Amino acid sequence: MALTAASASQLTDADGRVDLVDRAALTDSSYANEELLPTKLADRKWTTYNYAALWMGMAHNIPSYLLAAGLVTLGMDWLQAFLTITLANLIVLVPMLLNSHAGTKYGIPFPVFARAFYGLRGANLPALLRAFIACGWFGIQTWVGGQAIFVIVGQLAGDGWSKAAAVGGHPWTMWLSFAVFWVAQMLLIWRGIEGLRRFENWAAPLVTVAFLGLMVWIVLKVGGFGPIFTQPSKLGWGPDFWVVFAPSLMGMIAFWATLSLNMPDFTRFGGSQRKQVLGQLYGLPTTMAFISMISIVVTSGTIVLYGQAIWDPVEVASRFTSPVAVIIGLLMAVLATMSCNVAANVVSPSYDFSNALPRWLNFRTAGLLTGVIGILIQPWRLVSDPRTYIFTWLGFYGGVLAAVAGVLIAGYWLVARTRLDLADLYLPTGQYWYAGGWNWRAVVATVLGGLAAVGGAYSAPGSGPFPAEGLIPGLKSLYDYSWVAGLVVGFVVYAALTLPSADRAARPRAVAATPEPAEK
Repeated sequence: MALTAASASQLTDADGRVDLVDRAALTDSSYANEELLPTKLADRKWTTYNYAALWMGMAHNIPSYLLAAGLVTLGMDWLQAFLTITLANLIVLVPMLLNSHAGTKYGIPFPVFARAFYGLRGANLPALLRAFIACGWFGIQTWVGGQAIFVIVGQLAGDGWSKAAAVGGHPWTMWLSFAVFWVAQMLLIWRGIEGLRRFENWAAPLVTVAFLGLMVWIVLKVGGFGPIFTQPSKLGWGPDFWVVFAPSLMGMIAFWATLSLNMPDFTRFGGSQRKQVLGQLYGLPTTMAFISMISIVVTSGTIVLYGQAIWDPVEVASRFTSPVAVIIGLLMAVLATMSCNVAANVVSPSYDFSNALPRWLNFRTAGLLTGVIGILIQPWRLVSDPRTYIFTWLGFYGGVLAAVAGVLIAGYWLVARTRLDLADLYLPTGQYWYAGGWNWRAVVATVLGGLAAVGGAYSAPGSGPFPAEGLIPGLKSLYDYSWVAGLVVGFVVYAALTLPSADRAARPRAVAATPEPAEK
């Protein structure tokens, strides 16, 4: 018998969180599996501390450190770099909290949330966009963690390890370290989401102490904060600064643009809206301010000590005179990277790939697929230069994902007014089937938002993959504001296409003429 929306109603608790009354009615749907169905109310028990610890674990990592270090390397002084990153994280927190609401209220992950506005099939567009970017990030973090292992073993084994024969431009022992770290993360994700929560709870404080220790060491080496905070900006506060500031701000926002989409993957476990909101408020801005200040102090300190800005903390730690200090410091770097990488870059694509093939992929197998794609992306190329890292990698994908965020925010808050039908999110006979499983309005808004954001992508002559005049010269000026352009255009276009016919087209109740039949 074909499934209908009436076969599975929903209930609401005192906090406004919604769950299904009858899950069994959806088990035959080809758009459902255990990971994609709403989290049961009894299992939604993450606390404010769990979310704060999650952000501590995700933010206190080497790529976060590289953000501020990269800005100092580009010529900013400590105040300019700190203000740029702090402002970026306050801005990105807004769409993050707006999208987090649906996860807590309905217990659904990001790709299921996207079905409400893109359609049951169309949701694979934003989900796979997010998934492949997460794979890239997974690869970057794994490469960084592998570097830390490489240096640690080198301290113990000597030059035979550190100066081994090169393969592909790196010692073969570096590739081995990369592989070891990859396997360790796959073992962690195999334990599931609850194992990840427990890991974050104890790992996050240790990582914080480790980064604080690195800062104390550099301050003692240079003789106090004075020599660090008196380092002048190479850009000043004039036109040279503002030319770098705008794209840098977009890059800093883009760093967490991925999480601004898929935080429902975590907030679906929230004990209440208040707990997840407070946890994120305590967690993201404060931890990013902390890690950025440490990064700024250490990187500025390397200018005093070595006459150049060393933006890689693994290289800084390798210069400790005490082998014990090197090993302890880099072990914490490994822990920090794993803590962030599994939470931020494996959880989301695990759900996203599972959404595309719910009958074939579950959370664990999709996580393994993420790890494989993360290697194929060749992450060692993405972190080879701060300009490539900030302006090319972060700036480009941030603009594309901002368009998706604009669609979700407009759809959930402006059109749906936070009201979703849970059962219909899994039924090809429900209101979110739209036309053939796709909502063309969301697709058009995403394409136009993405085009406005990155259509004018450009690189300085000889320093990047884009033409100096921009891919589309007329849009070049928008690329420096890619995230804002994508978010605004995605939001406005979706609202403009949907609101005039909201009662009929945005939330259609009629079944498509030839809907996909449910599996028996």
